[in-house]
Order: sequence, then structure tokens, then C-alpha cells
Amino acid sequence: MVQIEFVRAWIQGRAPSERGASLVEYALLLALIAVVCIVAVGALGTNLKNNYDNNRTSIFGPSN
Repeated sequence: MVQIEFVRAWIQGRAPSERGASLVEYALLLALIAVVCIVAVGALGTNLKNNYDNNRTSIFGPSN
């Protein structure tokens, strides 16, 4: 009985910690979210600028 507990404790002590793996996964997820946000803001910003330019042109005419 004592030997089984010793072996179990030894295996648990030798098992790799998943803490570092979780940290890496969270870092990759955060980086992916950041890239998606940057791309979305860039695309929406360009479309928004074009819409404002079209509205300005239709109201005030072409700018010089």
C-alpha cells in the first residue's frame, strides 16, 4: 500500500506541468484576437473614409 502511494506521488511529481502550456495558448489566442481587430479596424476605416468622401462630394461637390 505504501509502495503504491509512493509510485503515485512519484508519477505526479514527474508529470509535466500544464501551466506553461496554458500560458502559451492564452498568449497565442490574444495575439490572434489582436490581429483580427487590427485587420477589421483597417478594413472598416477604409470603408468609412470612402463613405464620408462620397457623402462630402455629393453635398459640396468635388474638392480641389
